[in-house]
Amino acid sequence: MSIVPRLLEFNKKFVEEKRYVDYMTDKFPDKKIAILTCMDTRLFELLPKALNLRNGDAKFIKNAGAILTQPFGSAMRSILVAVYELGAKEVLVIGHHECGMTNLDTKGMVGKFVEHGIDPLVIETLENAGIKMDRFLRGFTCPEEGVMHSVKMIRNHPLFPKDIPVHGFVIHPETGHLETIVFDYQEEPKALTE
Repeated sequence: MSIVPRLLEFNKKFVEEKRYVDYMTDKFPDKKIAILTCMDTRLFELLPKALNLRNGDAKFIKNAGAILTQPFGSAMRSILVAVYELGAKEVLVIGHHECGMTNLDTKGMVGKFVEHGIDPLVIETLENAGIKMDRFLRGFTCPEEGVMHSVKMIRNHPLFPKDIPVHGFVIHPETGHLETIVFDYQEEPKALTE
């Protein structure tokens, strides 16, 4: 049975009781940051709380592994919109330990496509058209590698401004402990030099 009817019933009461008032903000991130992170369910509430972020403080872009696979894909577009249109002044890439994208079994996943009814000819056609499954379903050997891959892709993007710092971190999905992988200031922040 689908959970959707229960979600819709809750939503109706939520709106009727005006519980949304506690979350009202505008579209501009108050703390002027955009965060590329993983879609892992453990990070949904933990990550903002571990960074003392409230609703409206940051733009969150989530995908599997916080990994950018295409320089002109939707995640990179979201980062560019956050910077150019919504006022983000820094980008944080936050991966996490115990990520499902670590050593992702591409062949096993393709096998699951077939188990769920995807015709193997479709996969073969995609491969022949240049959509290589091992690249499309790219994982990494450790979260630090994934974070640095995304940081480098953002920094080197031809449309990304050079004066916007891109930081990289790995968070522990149980404790919220954040490890710095790269702290990217082209020049020292004023708070540290004064």
